[in-house]
Amino acid sequence: MPAMTPEQIYALERPHPSLLTLYIWRALLTGPLVVVMLPLLMFRYASLRYKFDDQGIHMRWGVVFRREINLTYARIQDIHVRSGVMQRWLGLADLMVQTASGSIGPEMTIEGFREHHEIRDFLYSRMRGLRGASMVPGGGAALTTSAPELLTLLHDIRDELRGAREALERSRTP
Repeated sequence: MPAMTPEQIYALERPHPSLLTLYIWRALLTGPLVVVMLPLLMFRYASLRYKFDDQGIHMRWGVVFRREINLTYARIQDIHVRSGVMQRWLGLADLMVQTASGSIGPEMTIEGFREHHEIRDFLYSRMRGLRGASMVPGGGAALTTSAPELLTLLHDIRDELRGAREALERSRTP
């Protein structure tokens, strides 16, 4: 399967219909609470929307009580993929996006996509790209450096460290 382009990721808005099947099974497994859980999960599925853009991820859901989460790529610390037996059978997985907010759980859980590996890789590339740009004064210079220039820079750093280590060793010996 070829990797998805950013444009294809940007086009993802609605979860896969298999998520509704998963929600129905989860509601049925609650036993007598199915009367409450089934409508709640069906409303969640019907109102669940995602938007991926150049700035970050936007997730919203809810009919009566609307909830919305906007998360920029720069805030993402880590991404975990979780997939239970039923999810694997349906080809789904949850992407748990964590930030440095200090909360115990993930800031956002992206669920209902069969393209979960491609979405994870896309988020990691955005997360790392932004970090690389923010580490360089003036922003973004490290992202446009060519391979030969980068190799020369690394060799210079190696030589400087080698010289500093040799000077330190000379100063320690009597």
